[in-house]
Formats: sequence, C-alpha cells, structure tokens
Amino acid sequence: MNMKVNLAGVEFKNPVMEASGTFGSGAEYGEFVDLNKLGAVVTKGVANVPWPGNPTPRIAETASGMLNAIGLQNPGIDLFTKRDIPFLKQYDTKIIVNVCGKSTEDYLEVVERLGDEPVDMLEINISCPNVKEGGIAFGQDPKAVEAITKAVKKVAKQPVIMKLSPNVTDITEMARAAEAGGADVLSLINTLTGMKIDIYKQDFALANKTGGLSGPAIKPIAVRMVYQVANAVKIPIIGMGGIRSGEDAIEFMLAGASAVAVGTANFNNPYATMDVIAGMEAYMKRMGVTDINELIGKVK
Repeated sequence: MNMKVNLAGVEFKNPVMEASGTFGSGAEYGEFVDLNKLGAVVTKGVANVPWPGNPTPRIAETASGMLNAIGLQNPGIDLFTKRDIPFLKQYDTKIIVNVCGKSTEDYLEVVERLGDEPVDMLEINISCPNVKEGGIAFGQDPKAVEAITKAVKKVAKQPVIMKLSPNVTDITEMARAAEAGGADVLSLINTLTGMKIDIYKQDFALANKTGGLSGPAIKPIAVRMVYQVANAVKIPIIGMGGIRSGEDAIEFMLAGASAVAVGTANFNNPYATMDVIAGMEAYMKRMGVTDINELIGKVK
C-alpha cells in the first residue's frame, strides 16, 4: 500500500501529522509516539519574541471537546531554533513550523529567520489578532489574508501553508484570498470561538471569557469546510478538526484533504496519531485501496 502524499513538492511518508499547539514541538510526546512514523511534526506556534500567553484558567472541557485560551504561549524564535529544531532533526519526519505574530512585521521576522533553518514547510497561523488593525484576526478579512500571504511568500524560502480560521462568514472567500496571495497549501480548520460559564461559581470557565473550541464536536463543521474549500481552490489542503481515528481521517480525505492533522485527541490519548495511521491502513486493506491518493476528494 502506498501511503505517501505530496504537498507542494514535499513528500510525506504518510498523510498524518499532529495539529499545532497539541504536541509541543515533539519532545513532549517522544516517549509515547515514535516520531519517525509521523508524516510530519507540526510545532507549536513560534513568534519573534517569547509570549507569556493568557492568564489561567485557560482550558475547559466541554461536551465532546474542549475550549482553550492559551494565547499562543511560546518560547520565541531564538530558543526554538537552538533547542527544538535540533531535537526534531534527529528523526526521519518532515518538520512544519507554525508561525504566529501580532503584525505583518512580526511574521516576516520569524519567516526570514527560518529561511536558513532545516525545516520543510511553514504554517502561518492567521487566527492571530492584528494589533495594528484594532485586533481583528488576519484571517477574518479576505484583503488581509491575501496581503499577509503575499508578504510571507515574498520572503519565505520554504513552501507556505496558510492556516484558515473558521470564524468567518464564507470560508471559501478566505481560501481563494490565500490562493491569490500565493499560498502553496491550506490547513483548516482552526478552532471555533466558544464560551463556557460555570453555573456554580456563576463566572466564566476561562479567564479570557472566550476560547477556541476543538475536538469531536467540531468535526462535521470541519469536514464541510474542507469539502467547500477543496471545490473552490486548486492547492492541497491539510484537514483537521476532531480527528480521533483512521475512519475520521479517511472522511477528511474523501472530502478533499490531501493530509490530516490530529489535535485535541492527543490530550486524552497520547498514542492518537499512531492509532490514526494504523486505522487508515486497516481501512485501505478492507476496502482494497492500494494508494491513499485515490481517496483524495473522491466524494463530489
């Protein structure tokens, strides 16, 4: 069986990676998961300077999912290049670095710094609030999506994945804007904005009031958005949102994803990525599929 997929000229041994922010930068899961078996490791978001993140509490469980308001806490690009990239280079897996920022200049500084580092792709998190535009996320305005994509592509030495926010009226409009800006690949969906109130404390469950909803609860929305985007653009898609099993992953690929990312499932099952790979292989055997690429976008 062929499990290899190709995204923008980068070949992956299989289409399974984990979603940014759910796996640290790989070391945190190294004792549970053989990182050599993953198609890629996607790092936690990296900014030009260290970010402390939001005040606690910043995680809350919900029915079939969780809310998080971590606030993209990260060590900054200096420590990341010194510590995390050398760790990941020990493994036979592709390295995708997730990049975050509060202004276009922030993103470009990190992208330029990564230009000479041995990483395979960059995933640009455009769900970050644009401080210069009054806090609206880069990913919620198609003009901003196209502009930030163009700016990143101008300086990037690696292929660029634009990670789309689902908190928009029309996901295809944002996807087309990223494609027009020169994106090589799209990843979707990021978390959906939600809220939880503790009725006994009569207060917000998260210090931030709102957080990003992830987990199985969002999977049907994610599959729908991947399907819509796959039929609106010509570039490959990494699908994510509530994937826990090989069957979940196959559903995303049939909808049009060329690869998949496992997120929240890692928190309650550290072996989730391995289970997904094994489940996809079992499905292929059962269905007589010899090449995983045959399944991409098969459902029209």
